[in-house]
Amino acid sequence: MSAPTSTSQWFAVHTLSGQENKVKTYLEKFRKAEELEDFIHEVLLPTETVSEVKGGKKSTKVRKLYPGYVFINMRLFEEEGQVIIKPFYFVKDAGGVIGFVGGDHPAPLRQTEIDEIKARIEAASGKEVPKVTFEVGEEVKITDGPFLNLNGRIDEVDPARGKLKISVSIFGRFTPVELEYWQVQRASES
Repeated sequence: MSAPTSTSQWFAVHTLSGQENKVKTYLEKFRKAEELEDFIHEVLLPTETVSEVKGGKKSTKVRKLYPGYVFINMRLFEEEGQVIIKPFYFVKDAGGVIGFVGGDHPAPLRQTEIDEIKARIEAASGKEVPKVTFEVGEEVKITDGPFLNLNGRIDEVDPARGKLKISVSIFGRFTPVELEYWQVQRASES
């Protein structure tokens, strides 16, 4: 573990389940009122957009990449390595916070760890990740588009684009069609 410094570092804060947004909002809103802007620089709640189909309707929702955690870029230590009391208790006593990872001696994240977290956020931004995954050879029923209600077999899966290549029997011939994940469901679910 590296020695604490007086510079800003990233810390992981453990929260109650489902309280991550509340904690982030509270810290961002009240850091100015509590005159802690010089100590708390950024509050990060990594999320991704997930799409799923229920009852033939496509829905999207935001899913947390690290449920139960919020990441804070803050100055928490004096030059001598002592914890700065005011920002420590402001974060620790916020509603929904269980405590810092590391307890009363918070351990800052390594730069590689925060870089990995930010890379996951960047990779997830602007993309919808399908909740359901499909496999080559699987039988599916088409639930949307011109091939509605036809069954087919998956020939190719492209998770990056959320697309499937499916062989559909039309007039006795197998024809390849490209569809999005949400346009099909497993044949066993129909």
